[in-house]
Amino acid sequence: MNETDDLNALSVDVEEHFQVEAFADRISPEMWSAFPSRVAQNTERVLDLLASSGRKATFFILGYVAERSPELVRRIAEAGHEVACHGYWHKRVNTMTPEQFRDDLRRSKAAVESAAGVKVSGYRAPTFSMTRESLWALEILAEEGFHYDSSVFPVRHDLYGVPDAPRAVYRWQCNDGRELYEIPPLTLHFLGFNLAAGGGGYLRILPMWFTRWAMRQAQREQRPAVIYFHPWELDPSQPRLPGSWKSRFRHYRNLEKMEARLRGLMQDRKFVTLRQLLDQQKGSPSMPTFTPAEIGGGGRFHSAP
Repeated sequence: MNETDDLNALSVDVEEHFQVEAFADRISPEMWSAFPSRVAQNTERVLDLLASSGRKATFFILGYVAERSPELVRRIAEAGHEVACHGYWHKRVNTMTPEQFRDDLRRSKAAVESAAGVKVSGYRAPTFSMTRESLWALEILAEEGFHYDSSVFPVRHDLYGVPDAPRAVYRWQCNDGRELYEIPPLTLHFLGFNLAAGGGGYLRILPMWFTRWAMRQAQREQRPAVIYFHPWELDPSQPRLPGSWKSRFRHYRNLEKMEARLRGLMQDRKFVTLRQLLDQQKGSPSMPTFTPAEIGGGGRFHSAP
């Protein structure tokens, strides 16, 4: 195992297999109770995988899951992992009003903190839906006491993304002197474009040499490599749900390969939680700073890709 000082962080978005964006147009929250829960058994597999490799991760937990499986959240925290918020209803931020977002955020934060018995400081929007049009939500995160966000994906995608956003950790200067840090997922810059790598469907579907290429590029550029995945991605026997061919491809492709791929990455690399990563990064005098109002209002990021 090559234990280096690489800035690699591991994150897990904890949600049921039927709560994902791929099936949101067919399965509403009112229907969730009709589906058998698999999140506890799948998350236990993740915890076993992390324990066997000696790695720690940040678990962004859906408030709906935390309320119904508080013992699972406690096990995550007691194992030494970081717990953080993933919203309550898995609703995209860019479909909510500020009032709806604040209510969803508060309910999620209360559920996770009550179950874990610790304060949370991190947030990740469902479907990385902190887009240019919804950056107003960063101000609410800061007002509600969050320390960092990991929702702005610096790529072009049909559902999310801010393509010109920085690919390394940066700072948001919010109202009343509040600050919030942004920790973006891993990307590869190639031929003038940012390509998503090392997370979710990108990690399952694309060849492993692509993920390793992206991580080597991040190491050369002294950028963090933030990997993310979901517990349901380690569950190839999960029930198949109806959906478009694209949604089913994104959701089910290579489920049977995911655990081995994660195990290989953990054997090769050292990983920390996002909070630990941020503690290493936030003292940098060269960290760029932006305001949500400026960027959300049509301003451009002025940092190099």
